[in-house]
Amino acid sequence: MAANYWASTQRRNWHFSKEALLEIRQSLEDNDRALIHQYTLLDRRLLSIFFQAQLQKLSKRSMHIRQQALATAQVYIRRFYTKVEIRRTNPYLVLATALYLACKLEECPQHIKMVVTEARNLWPEFIAADISKLGECEFFLISEMSCQLIVHHPYRTLVELQNTLNLAQDEVSLSWSIINDHYLTDLPLLHPPHIIAVTAIFLALVLKPSQGGLQVPGNPSSILANISSGTKESLTIENFASGSPQGKVQFLVKWLAESEIDIKAMADCTQEIISLYDIWEQYKEKDCKEQIGRFARTRNSDK
Repeated sequence: MAANYWASTQRRNWHFSKEALLEIRQSLEDNDRALIHQYTLLDRRLLSIFFQAQLQKLSKRSMHIRQQALATAQVYIRRFYTKVEIRRTNPYLVLATALYLACKLEECPQHIKMVVTEARNLWPEFIAADISKLGECEFFLISEMSCQLIVHHPYRTLVELQNTLNLAQDEVSLSWSIINDHYLTDLPLLHPPHIIAVTAIFLALVLKPSQGGLQVPGNPSSILANISSGTKESLTIENFASGSPQGKVQFLVKWLAESEIDIKAMADCTQEIISLYDIWEQYKEKDCKEQIGRFARTRNSDK
């Protein structure tokens, strides 16, 4: 894997502004207006939750695929659907193909027959027994992504900062989980991996984990705005979750204030992730399955 993210195709070709990404998607919809009206879809984040759940089911059957390969597959899917309108595809075949391709790139390859067999066991209505269909879809994905397949992830930055920020194992684990969740949003197409990683650490320390997920004690974005403005009196423990270890949070605040980290980008990431957790409460697998199934059935012999 290329060591330098800043010289990577990911940075040059696969990072967009929100406005540019909206324009790309709007163009896809404009070109398929009849299809858009025929098949309505839920919020993109709800579909992403469904896709992630399906990928996890596929990976855990008999292949035991590493988390980073799953993350790479999710990035491939998101990139692919900036090039191709989802309603023109069989998403189940795209999921299986993206995972198969990601495993190659992440050096944990799976035999194509194994992937097709397990995918058919999960989604018999949507996956053909002919392994050439997955092979054809693989070339389709590679082509639409212009052979730019290397993905830089936030996990490396998290590991590198563990000692610097004196993170306990439970804090690393929660940060890791937040990084996993960010693949359900557009953030991999909007911000560099190190911004995602630092945001995940920030949220893990400032927000309170509970049985229901993460609880927001205040407005984390306002905390980041205070750091960005350099308002010294705002950089105190009272602005943070009361349950956070004081010294650790204060050290993070000081580190952020003195670093060259893009605080505005962190604030944007924070809002996106919190928004994801809010909409997650609306997720119903049945609704996603029904909507996707309507058009996937017409495409189960295509891409």
